[in-house]
Amino acid sequence: MKKWLCRVLVIVCGAACLPFASACQKEKKIAANYEIVAEYSPELSTVAGTVKLEFTNPTERALETLKFNLYPNAYRENALYKAVSSSYQKAAYYNGKSYGSITVLSVSGAKSWSVGGEDKNILLVELEKALYPDEKTVVDIGFLTKLASVNHRTGVTKNGVNLGNFFPILCGLKDGAFYESVYYSDGDPFYSNCANYEMNFVLPKDYVLASTGKVKAEKSLESKKEYTVYATNVRDFAVFASEKYAVLEKKIGGVKVKYYYYSDENAEAHFETVGKAFEYFSESFGEYPYSEYTVAQADFCYGGMEYPAITIVNPFLTEKEYTHTLVHETAHQWWYAVVGSDQTTNAWQDEGLAEYSAKLFFDAHGEYGVSGKELVADSLAAVREYYRTYGSVFGEADTRMTRNLSEYLSEYEYRSIAYDKGMVLFDTLRQSVGKKKFSAALKRYYKDNKFKIATPANLVAAFERAGVDVAGLVESFTSGKGIV
Repeated sequence: MKKWLCRVLVIVCGAACLPFASACQKEKKIAANYEIVAEYSPELSTVAGTVKLEFTNPTERALETLKFNLYPNAYRENALYKAVSSSYQKAAYYNGKSYGSITVLSVSGAKSWSVGGEDKNILLVELEKALYPDEKTVVDIGFLTKLASVNHRTGVTKNGVNLGNFFPILCGLKDGAFYESVYYSDGDPFYSNCANYEMNFVLPKDYVLASTGKVKAEKSLESKKEYTVYATNVRDFAVFASEKYAVLEKKIGGVKVKYYYYSDENAEAHFETVGKAFEYFSESFGEYPYSEYTVAQADFCYGGMEYPAITIVNPFLTEKEYTHTLVHETAHQWWYAVVGSDQTTNAWQDEGLAEYSAKLFFDAHGEYGVSGKELVADSLAAVREYYRTYGSVFGEADTRMTRNLSEYLSEYEYRSIAYDKGMVLFDTLRQSVGKKKFSAALKRYYKDNKFKIATPANLVAAFERAGVDVAGLVESFTSGKGIV
């Protein structure tokens, strides 16, 4: 996600005061296959649907319960963890306070089910019998998502509807168990394995759909339109729709690249930037594994947001911010969509690398007049300012990069650590090992960790395979022991 925060500090004290490719994981087959049928009703601000999940146990132990994330419950009036932080309330809730939720209507193929978790954020499905390694089960879930009027990942906006994280989705598997994370407003509270999806999605006929995956069929149903979309080996599935979308598209190296927009006087130029970034990252890191990549404008309180095979961008940014966001979010197709990471504890691993990838792009494309050297200098200055300010207020600044999202006191702190210190870390790596080995290491990191959830150790291993030992350097940054 691209967050545009001014360099003026607002301290928020208190505890809280997100046919395509080959195998996803080490196993030979993908563990989860989703069949989703859903319909958006603008007059009710709802999405009603069913999720059929075919799940094969990829762990080495028996599973008795499946756990699903219920992300829309973060938009409840009484949610313990709000989807939108206090500093972004005005930008997000354009018509004042508004609330959403997700209601589980039914679950079949299970012994019992309940809604739990720390903040009513987890659907627990107790299986009829223990599911042993490599065994398969099928469950069907009926749900109703009520959408808030909010410029955020999930909600009705002035210009359309944003449907990221709108259905029950299996929690990611971490160390053989389902990983639960509440919806922290700072950062992207997601830990997601890859899966296959097929979705039949119904919209009013005047709406145009932009989504993860590839449209297999489009059918008119009197006043409605049904899209059949599939995506293979992706770690999430998102849908955005608007009555106002115009579309540009072109082929780049066999991949269909598309741009959906409704407020862009420089659409052709911006689409050209997307294409340049896509080509640059393909050449620099490795071949893009999906058949389509989409960029879509969406009313959003931040700069942009990444999902597999689709990213969104806020159309109301400045020209400089808009260009940078297009590049940053496109970089996330390599660092998040294909090479996953634990965004709940190592946010720097995808955000810092996406920021540094944008820096490399601008270095290679002088026509934009953006100095990569100045981007790094700005990030370094921002990190040092954070150290000084938080040090003066709290006695010392927490400089750790590996920490749970719950440990950040503000979005300013999150931005300073995940983005700015992440940028400085990767620039220090490049300066230390040289451009050639740095490039070789990122290509190795991408190749070795496609469709997996990479750890910091996997990143270090990629540099080792490129012939350099950076374990100490990376640890000094991530632990906070080193001085920046």
